[in-house]
Amino acid sequence: MTIRDWDGVALIIGAGGIGKCMSDYLTTISPKLDVFVCGRNLKSQNAIYLDLENDHSFISFENQISLFNKPLRLVINTSGFLHSTHLKPEKRLSHINRSNIIKNFSINSIAPIMIAKCIEKFIRPEFPFSYASLSARVGSIGDNRLGGWYSYRASKAAQNQFLKTLSIEWRRKFPLSIVSILHPGTCDTKLSKPFQSAVPKDKLFTPAQSTEYLINIISSQKPSDSGKFLAWDSSVIPW
Repeated sequence: MTIRDWDGVALIIGAGGIGKCMSDYLTTISPKLDVFVCGRNLKSQNAIYLDLENDHSFISFENQISLFNKPLRLVINTSGFLHSTHLKPEKRLSHINRSNIIKNFSINSIAPIMIAKCIEKFIRPEFPFSYASLSARVGSIGDNRLGGWYSYRASKAAQNQFLKTLSIEWRRKFPLSIVSILHPGTCDTKLSKPFQSAVPKDKLFTPAQSTEYLINIISSQKPSDSGKFLAWDSSVIPW
């Protein structure tokens, strides 16, 4: 039985380009799933407020999940931070500053494991369950050949370690669960927009393309695949 046949609740964390596409796509292909988008400044009827940098917001998030009448079957974290008006990826050591490190780790590392902590009590061991979170190839230590982007690389590597460790614990608690660490490729969103000039046209994906690639991976995985770090094409990325 694939995601297309699942009956229950799906949560999409983050309402950016990929998050919105994920929500729309799942609503289309999985009619038995009630899909909710979680984030800030959402106006959709199927929306749950969640501020990933606020502990009180996580408490409210838990309370909202507890109201569902269907089992929680799927959670996909599409949130991420790379740059803002005042914070940019560091090209060299002299660019390092504490604010940038903290912001990257808050969204890219701490948030994914806090999400897992919130949803754990709602996982029912008798049902297949999948928790997927978007990482990045630049979070691979073994694949780091160019350097730079200190905070973003380190925060994604930290997320990978968090979720790999989580997959081991959940394998014992929830034998039917799958934890997926996924690289969506370079997607044409606000996050990557300033850095797309060097990306070949055939490697710059639309949010819809990335969504379809990732949902296909999640849908085809088995519990034995839990904890893998995979690219959009299902290839294994070195840690």
